[in-house]
Amino acid sequence: MCGIAGFVTPRGLDERRADKVLEVMSSLIAHRGPDGLGHWSGPGGTVGLAHRRLAIIDLTASGAQPMHGPNGTVISFNGEIYNFLELREELAGAWTFRSHSDTEVILAAYEKWGDDCVNHLRGMFAFALWDGRRNRLLAARDRFGIKPFYYAAVDGIVYFASEAKSLLPFLPGIETDEDALAEYLTFQYTIGEKTLFKGVQGLLPGHVLVVEDGVVGVRRYWDVQYEVDWDHSPRYFEERFRELVADSMKVHLRADVPVGGYVSGGLDSSLVAILASQADHANKDAFHGRFLEYSGYDESDYARTATDLAGMNLHIADITADDFRRHIGDVIYHLDFPVAGPGSFPQFMVSALAARHLKVVLGGQGGDELLGGYARYLVAYLEQSIKAAIDGTYKSGNFLVTIESVVPNLGLLREYKPMIKEFWREGLFDDLDKRYYRLVDRSTDMVGEVDWAALDRTRVFEAFRSIFNNRDNVRKEAYFDKMTHFDFKCLLPALLHVEDRMSMAHGLESRVPFLDHPLVEFLATVPADVKFKGGQMKQLMKSVYKDVLPRSIVDRRDKMGFPVPLKEWLEGPLKDFVTDLFAEQRLKHRPYLNSDVILSSFGTASRFSRKTWGLLSLELWHQRFHDRAPEFRAMAKA
Repeated sequence: MCGIAGFVTPRGLDERRADKVLEVMSSLIAHRGPDGLGHWSGPGGTVGLAHRRLAIIDLTASGAQPMHGPNGTVISFNGEIYNFLELREELAGAWTFRSHSDTEVILAAYEKWGDDCVNHLRGMFAFALWDGRRNRLLAARDRFGIKPFYYAAVDGIVYFASEAKSLLPFLPGIETDEDALAEYLTFQYTIGEKTLFKGVQGLLPGHVLVVEDGVVGVRRYWDVQYEVDWDHSPRYFEERFRELVADSMKVHLRADVPVGGYVSGGLDSSLVAILASQADHANKDAFHGRFLEYSGYDESDYARTATDLAGMNLHIADITADDFRRHIGDVIYHLDFPVAGPGSFPQFMVSALAARHLKVVLGGQGGDELLGGYARYLVAYLEQSIKAAIDGTYKSGNFLVTIESVVPNLGLLREYKPMIKEFWREGLFDDLDKRYYRLVDRSTDMVGEVDWAALDRTRVFEAFRSIFNNRDNVRKEAYFDKMTHFDFKCLLPALLHVEDRMSMAHGLESRVPFLDHPLVEFLATVPADVKFKGGQMKQLMKSVYKDVLPRSIVDRRDKMGFPVPLKEWLEGPLKDFVTDLFAEQRLKHRPYLNSDVILSSFGTASRFSRKTWGLLSLELWHQRFHDRAPEFRAMAKA
């Protein structure tokens, strides 16, 4: 796990300028790699690579980067290739290895398979590989977007880096992309390659980027396909699921340093921690965050239940309003731009705690999208099962959840009654895509706060619909697969963005064993009624691991992600802090936002609304980046 950066240009840069560019880009991602740094510029200054190292595998200097191959190749790599030992053995006859690192395995794989090397890699990765024989750059991002890669083309130079902030000094200006802003205000994440920074693109998961003769080309090399297997029994799927999870856990524990874990008290992280603890070389440190100021925000009892069973030492971060006041600006800075919900803040605090003990942690990210862990899936099916019962079509095969089967599980929605009330306020029984769009739309209670007339919301819905209704991925109508597919393609990369930035802000590597492509590809073949039978969220996991998971965690009906007492804080100890912040915004006349309405409606949002968080994050982002644009521009001057 590291940070990478670089540039490529056919016209070349002089040596002094090339060194300056790499120095600036590297300095802005120094937090990603406290164990080493390296720069390399090619002949004539047509290419440059920078690297910040967090040493996890092959701790010696032989694993340093940028790493050179014997045939004119050079690589800067961020991530972990979990099957590097198997690939090393396969490639040994054609390549003389000089290190024990997974980085060199990528060079060897490229030498044998060329661009197709990415299809042989199992892991999380983003890399830039220069082929001096062809004067060609190949960059790639892992299948799920666990590791980041951003790029910008400015005046004939393509800049790229692990974090968007490394590109800002070289942009003509720091401006907001209005299409990306419309997406952010709708979902609290973007759903395409555009970022909130105009001119900065994100390489999408499962894609490669090639720069040759000044031309940038991007193509997809992997995608998830929901080809349902109707030939096997539920018992087969359960046994295969257990096998693949065990195999993923085995390779995710490969490291030359101790590996700990995040434990939230939910199913996914608890299972990962318990399974990891069974390894012979298991580390016994686990990390959790809690809020003691208000009731309903302390899940540490569940976390302790899991870690006690696993024989682990639970380290707890007690997070306060004062922590929020002091660190929320740091959170937004490390995120580069606001994304997802307020869970990024406690994750920043827990990562800081974990980094004081070790370098690598395991987390449960991906389980909700792959196995059906969000309450909104049940909310969506409740509506559709009622509609199907009224129409007499619920046995037609289109819906796996009937009104009879869903009733016993409705207790799971006790805490979500406000969301259901808002969801059913309008559009009841409309088309599936419109209904799910409304479920994931975070802007329904933002009216006067945003100048919607200046933003293209029609484009946002059409972009959503093109993904939701994509028959190349989901070939048979299955509401569950459509919902989980959209979240897998759009929400999950946003959550992984948070996972990466909040851990790497402290030089900590976060690994996510559920996001192993053999496991993901298998789960895409499992029938929805095995994964979500009767509206039971994560039914497959619960069935397979009923002998492993604590009963109290399996039976939980109140798990709500990483809850933050934001509403209570903003109505109490942080009220002046936020009021002053938005009052300052009023003087700056932010585009597309009405600070007077924001201030007057402040505190009226419900406990479950994301409005305040979304607008607060956006203002802090403007202050940290837009208002300090001259500082970034000054960094690029020689």
